[in-house]
Amino acid sequence: MNQPKMSKYRWTICSLLFFATTINYLDRQVLSLTWKDYLVPEFHWTDSDYGTITALFSIFYAASMLLAGRFVDWMDTKKGFLWAIGIWSVGACLHAYCGVASSGLITGQWLVGFRGAKEALATVDNAGLILSTSVTLFIFARFVLALGEAGNFPAAIKATAEYFPKKDRALATSIFNAGATVGALAAPLTIPFIAKAYGWEMSFLIIGALGFIWMGFWIFVYNKPEQHPKVNQAELTYIQQDHLESTAMDGATATVKKLSFADCFKYKQTWAFAFGKFMTDGVWWFFLFWFPAYLKDIYKMSSTESAIPLFLLYMITLLSIIGGWLPTYFVEKKGLDPYAGRMKAMLIFAFFPLLALLAQPLGHISYWFPVIIIGIAGAAHQSWSANIFSTVGDMFPKQAIATVIGIGGMAGGVGSFIINKGSGVLFTHADETKMMFMGFEGKEAGYFIVFSICAVCYLIGWFVMKSLVPKYSLINPNNS
Repeated sequence: MNQPKMSKYRWTICSLLFFATTINYLDRQVLSLTWKDYLVPEFHWTDSDYGTITALFSIFYAASMLLAGRFVDWMDTKKGFLWAIGIWSVGACLHAYCGVASSGLITGQWLVGFRGAKEALATVDNAGLILSTSVTLFIFARFVLALGEAGNFPAAIKATAEYFPKKDRALATSIFNAGATVGALAAPLTIPFIAKAYGWEMSFLIIGALGFIWMGFWIFVYNKPEQHPKVNQAELTYIQQDHLESTAMDGATATVKKLSFADCFKYKQTWAFAFGKFMTDGVWWFFLFWFPAYLKDIYKMSSTESAIPLFLLYMITLLSIIGGWLPTYFVEKKGLDPYAGRMKAMLIFAFFPLLALLAQPLGHISYWFPVIIIGIAGAAHQSWSANIFSTVGDMFPKQAIATVIGIGGMAGGVGSFIINKGSGVLFTHADETKMMFMGFEGKEAGYFIVFSICAVCYLIGWFVMKSLVPKYSLINPNNS
């Protein structure tokens, strides 16, 4: 009798995770693509002010990751993800009303609409008051956005661990993680043109509303594989192969002891993951938040003029899909264990960001050189990111995955705070003092310094991770 063909519902779940991550990064990008052209004239921001907003977003995100990981483990995947995307979509929409709120707080005119708020603020002589009020309101909106967005990766990694065996998790993670690239790719082709046609406020509202649409799909599509009618027995057996193999080896089905939040810090695996995130998350966020400003400052491009260069940059980052395939090749063809395969792949990816050392020098020939180089560095980051996330699923029990992801996310957020705030201060200082460094002057010198720091972060992160966890070591809380 023929065996029934294995269903493939796990890839439907993976596609939903992909779209959630796409929306996540679209919401995150609206500010970076509108602030230079629209918010600076209206609110009198400097690079340092923008750096403060993005840096505090990183800190809010970092702190929220600790809570989000534990929250998702507590609420479980379906409800946890719904809460996360609901909160961040509200936060995304709140940005649109920061101008109206600024007008209300400063002039007392609240019910004026978007255009009325602009006109009211234009009559205020105190630019410093407008600046400080608007920055404070945007920081609050970023706080709500960060609180929700922090839940995306813990929930997505947890869902991946539920629907994919270990050997496929890096591929699944690289696919949904490519949503970050697609979101960043779609952003310059949509957001500047929405802002130009309908106002910067509508770009926040329209993009923010996408999350509410996704929630409707998630409610009806997601359930655990063992409970889902569209997952047949053949697919369920495939998904649970690691559990079945370990049960067969142990000869028992003992309940795995739960890891407390404090327990997670006892393992070198947690510290290795956290350090890798600390060293590298800020690099990606710097490219994401500052590269549109880089094209504006160095090459005098408006947000609409930079759409094609940014589109090409993020098209190149789609090469990160190789990040999921390469460790699978090492595991299946070379016989390495999943952790060894991932670390070998991550070492390869760690060398590509070194090209960022050449971005600014070659930028004097053409702006296409830094665009292409940062695109390659971005692809390397996303490949690295897919694999570093998967190391957690490889070594920790499922009920602790989101918590450990949250700890690593917190560390990544701290690293992002340092690079975003530091960059804003550096660029303002370099511009005001016409600072000279390695033959570059002003903001060019500032960007060269930050690009150089970004170039070496991955190799440093890899060597420390490898030192802490030199080989595959499965966490078994029952033996602790």
